[in-house]
Amino acid sequence: MIDSTRAYTKLVAAFNQNDWPRVQQRTAQLLAIAPGDARVHLMAGVACMQTRQLPKALEHLLKTTHLEPRRADYAAQYAKALAMARRFREARLVADRAMTLSPSDAATLDTLGMVYRQANAQMQSANAFRRAVALTPDHAIAHLNLAYALNSLGDAEGAEQELEACIRLEPRHWYAHLLLAQLQRQTAEHNHVARMRELLRQHGDNPGARLLLNVALGKECDDLADYPAAFEHYTRGKEAGRRMRPYGFARDEAMFDALIRAFPGTDAATATGDPTREPIFVIGMPYTGTTLLDRVLSSHPDVRSAGELQNFPTLLQRASGCPTTLLGEADIAARTRHIDWQQLGAAYLASTRPVSGETPRFTDKLPHNFLYAGFIARALPNAKIVCVRRDPLDTCLGNFRHLFEQESGFYDYSFNLDDIGRYYIQFDRLMAHWRKVLPGRILELRYESLVENPEAATRELLAFCELPWNDACLRSESNTAPVNTPNAWQVRAPVHQHAIGHWQHYEAQLRDLRWMLAGAGIGTMS
Repeated sequence: MIDSTRAYTKLVAAFNQNDWPRVQQRTAQLLAIAPGDARVHLMAGVACMQTRQLPKALEHLLKTTHLEPRRADYAAQYAKALAMARRFREARLVADRAMTLSPSDAATLDTLGMVYRQANAQMQSANAFRRAVALTPDHAIAHLNLAYALNSLGDAEGAEQELEACIRLEPRHWYAHLLLAQLQRQTAEHNHVARMRELLRQHGDNPGARLLLNVALGKECDDLADYPAAFEHYTRGKEAGRRMRPYGFARDEAMFDALIRAFPGTDAATATGDPTREPIFVIGMPYTGTTLLDRVLSSHPDVRSAGELQNFPTLLQRASGCPTTLLGEADIAARTRHIDWQQLGAAYLASTRPVSGETPRFTDKLPHNFLYAGFIARALPNAKIVCVRRDPLDTCLGNFRHLFEQESGFYDYSFNLDDIGRYYIQFDRLMAHWRKVLPGRILELRYESLVENPEAATRELLAFCELPWNDACLRSESNTAPVNTPNAWQVRAPVHQHAIGHWQHYEAQLRDLRWMLAGAGIGTMS
């Protein structure tokens, strides 16, 4: 017979020590004799989240919300698990319900703010983080999270204040320094170079400091036109990042080969999906102008930006039934042969609600959907797909200068210029293949055309998307929708040509990359 009081005490001790296997063992014992104990289900669900057992986590945490429907903290954990499972529509609805319960602890509000951020609900995210800061003004991470949300909403001044508050409380929040560097173009009168170099001198043995402070310094030195120093900092930062995330290009090369094998000829399955015309997919290599194009499109009164949705890759993975990453499979065709494409397209459309349901059309701007273009064409035969193309050297340099989301496996190539060049060659090869097997399905629009001759490029874009002309598309800087990117200020500025040919400032450092691209038949556009 289990002594439930003693067992519960041991469970709480294991939970507080983050001993997740022991938590799972003890919760299983207690739930056998007390299946209606919401606290035990909560701890079981959190342990399953921590060990990436998401179906079990969702089962336990849903149970807690049924047993204790007035607990905002329990609902927040369920919303978090739904977001981890990339069920963002449901996560947002649960988060909304949790907020109506008036949570009064900062940890719950922080959890809800992160759920809203992942669900592309930036206004709600800012509201949650603002309340968390009010409750715990001495908690540095609360200021950092609020700053990120404010920046996405266009409040750069408010974001700067919150970041400085974060740094005053904890100078070693390295990401705060990077976000501060990215908030605006730095000037000789207003920059953070001296402070960051002193921190790097003090904490240069810290891998996070080496990565984030160097990338931030690269950005600020670039703004100040000190290009040799900028490149040196970018290189040091990215080398630190590579040591933290070992990478072999052969993995990505095999992925591109498998994708091309999966679509050997003109695809006969493209007419079998869901007939909706709502989605417009904006794809391309990162830092090629996909956000600018998304802003142009979503300035149209008939179009809403749904942000960078992970929905399609997630639902495709789920539909394939593949136990490992689908794009890591050698025979992708075999893994996807059984998929009901109409059902997948309908599931995707449903998953985009409510963020996509207020206008006739919506944009899904996940750049790396270029890997999924063939599957998108099958599941959504009437969806439009627009790929932004930019000068190859500007593209590669942009990927080198930026620090992407560390948790995503999409960007592991980005820590080394040679790897970036090899990846770009494969991207170019895949786009040529899509042109061949999906004739007429993808509009490839040059970033340079969009900024040098915006009206002509926008007319071509709207015609392809079967949208009527609207002058608002030429004033994308007036678009008030949130921007979920650290460099939001660039997107909100009027369209300009300053970024064209930026690689020329680094011509000497990019010589080997230029030769590599030229060897693959890829030259510069500018």
